Amino acid sequence: MSILINRDTKIITQGITGKTGQFHTRACRDYKNGRAAYVAGVNPKRAGEDFEGIPIFGSVKEAREETSATVSVIYVPPTTAVSAIWEAVEANLDLVICITEGIPVRDMIELRDRMRRKNCKTLLLGPNCPGVITPDELKIGIMPGHIHRKGRIGVVSRSGTLTYEAVAQLTALGLGQSSAIGIGGDPINGLKHIDVMKMFNEDLDTDAIIMIGEIGGPDEANAAYWIKNNMNKPVVGFIAGVTAPPGKRMGHAGALISGGSDTAEAKLEIMESCGISVTKNPSEMGRLLKSVL
Repeated sequence: MSILINRDTKIITQGITGKTGQFHTRACRDYKNGRAAYVAGVNPKRAGEDFEGIPIFGSVKEAREETSATVSVIYVPPTTAVSAIWEAVEANLDLVICITEGIPVRDMIELRDRMRRKNCKTLLLGPNCPGVITPDELKIGIMPGHIHRKGRIGVVSRSGTLTYEAVAQLTALGLGQSSAIGIGGDPINGLKHIDVMKMFNEDLDTDAIIMIGEIGGPDEANAAYWIKNNMNKPVVGFIAGVTAPPGKRMGHAGALISGGSDTAEAKLEIMESCGISVTKNPSEMGRLLKSVL
């Protein structure tokens, strides 16, 4: 069992003919069950062609109807990314994964409001995220597949790099992962920590979770309060940005301290008070997780 994707998932790549889309589609297709999973690409100007055997369609709707795909991954420029997400939503896909970085916040606010008004079933992961992987089955995104190992530890993170760090530590300790999810570092995004934690809590093949956050926003605190009242599995937490000064954006667009509860220290205190085992040292995430099993 896994969350969001599994070996049988069928995927559409939006932006498959661009340099980034080609590179990562090729890498994902070469990972485990990827050759059967990547069934379509979308580019209105190149419909009827193919990318290394993957047929290209003029729209997401057409690609879904022809291939029965339920997930899309987006590698298009920031100026067209919101339109690409909305096209996938209108095609009624189950999940849209937007890798694109640099989408204007106002565009994402308008998109989020439009999705709420539509009350759509489509889940959005990202933007500005590394994607999702179910080790030894399937990966969608830009994460390095070779560091992952099949197992029973879930990982959810706002930071792509820290996702890889946590995964590499777990693998080195002999602890594999059930799924690893990068939710992205933008202030306006789709799935939050709390959404992914609910999925891991219900997943029978996940025994414990590493939750990685950053300064800025209330998402980690909201997840911590939910964990305190609902979670039946151990959780280890880390917050990046302990030394970040207020008012200065650090790395991700959402990593900006705008209030007292946005700091790393404040978030770590909340998480610890909610029963989460926390560390301020990113090199200790794997060992701390192993200690709570």
